[in-house]
Amino acid sequence: MSKTYQVGMVGVGLMGHGIAASLLRAGHRLSFLDHPGNQPVDDLLAAGAVSRSSAREVAADAEVVILCVTGTPQVESVLFDAGGVLEGLRAGAVVVDCSTAIPRSTETIAGRLAEAGGRFMDAAMTRTPKEAAEGRLNLIVGASDELFRELRPLLESFSEHITHGGPVGAGHKLKLLHNFVSLGFTAVLAEAAAASRRAGIDDAVFLEVLGNGGGGGVVLERLRPFIVSGDPSGFRFSLANSLKDVGYYHAMAEDLGAARGVAEAIDALYRDINARGHGDRLTPELVSLLGES
Repeated sequence: MSKTYQVGMVGVGLMGHGIAASLLRAGHRLSFLDHPGNQPVDDLLAAGAVSRSSAREVAADAEVVILCVTGTPQVESVLFDAGGVLEGLRAGAVVVDCSTAIPRSTETIAGRLAEAGGRFMDAAMTRTPKEAAEGRLNLIVGASDELFRELRPLLESFSEHITHGGPVGAGHKLKLLHNFVSLGFTAVLAEAAAASRRAGIDDAVFLEVLGNGGGGGVVLERLRPFIVSGDPSGFRFSLANSLKDVGYYHAMAEDLGAARGVAEAIDALYRDINARGHGDRLTPELVSLLGES
């Protein structure tokens, strides 16, 4: 039987709630930070989870601390602010960052945790809250071979596919590459769908042509329900988060000295939509927003 862990979680939102529920189903013990951004937690408490009032308290009784927060500023805050994880971190404990973050910060964080006697792994997620609730996330991991082998059974309790991308930082780098491609395809398809409507083409015909040709794939299927019936729930990811992730990719590409002409155009599109006050809208709604005059 796999080892049972005492896990602490910070971030029980749309994705984190699914991770928490999966950990409990697998028999792990769980405490989590009480926070206004959490999803309803009555089911977690009923399954034996314990609510804590500070990140320090979450870390104090945890062998593994999982972070599932918005991005780099939130990761740094929950780790290093007063009352944060670092203050309660046990010697040898592991921090697993499932957030989307800027890799240069990830590598700095890993160093600071090592100096404090802890260990670090980035385990960036792909897929949606639906798969999180089912324990079927995809994880992209940055960690030493030894730590990856040690924690893989724990990671398998809430994921279906796990890729070990390389050392610390590799998970976040690969996640940004993935999200740039996904959100870039989304921007292209949404702009094309808006243009198609202006051209008077039936949505069903547009979808048939793309689906039978080079436009087919995961992104088209995520946008399809919105194009067909105005249902954005197939891609429950806000336009504000889309801008954040594309911006993080742009920062990474700049750090690497990599080509980023396409990234600049995509960043400008999401930045303009957010500046118009649509950050809370779901990403498929980009189709209709780009169709507005």
